[in-house]
Amino acid sequence: MDVHRHLVQEHGDQLGWRVNEKFGYTYCVVTCPICGASHDQIIPRARDNPAFLEEFKEQIYMVVFDLLLYHLQGEHGIGHGGGRPTGA
Repeated sequence: MDVHRHLVQEHGDQLGWRVNEKFGYTYCVVTCPICGASHDQIIPRARDNPAFLEEFKEQIYMVVFDLLLYHLQGEHGIGHGGGRPTGA
């Protein structure tokens, strides 16, 4: 939880947002700082309730940063006891 809290408090401004104009769904987007791969999380409740984003912003950020952490572990080997990869 410490890593999540740090990411939300210190790096939340690095997340992006996009809206699917056709269907009105909002997505929160995180981009890997190592390889540039983007991952997004749909926020379906924001479609009918725009206040939902502000009310649950911290929880949304935690879920989206989970996507980044899983990516860093799976694609870059970070978090498996090996530390940061060379050149990162």
